[in-house]
Amino acid sequence: MHVAPVGGTAVQDHVALAEIELCGELIIAASAAEHRLSLESIDEVLKVTEEREASGD
Repeated sequence: MHVAPVGGTAVQDHVALAEIELCGELIIAASAAEHRLSLESIDEVLKVTEEREASGD
């Protein structure tokens, strides 16, 4: 049996971690909402508008 050594040799996938964080934010917003989230609310939670403004689209 091979065990990974301790000391930070694991590779982190930063994109996957960011996606997990966004999913968590969306789950929190959905659980706090009284009704289904609108597309605008989802965009707000995911900060889509901020990303578009930052990229100049």
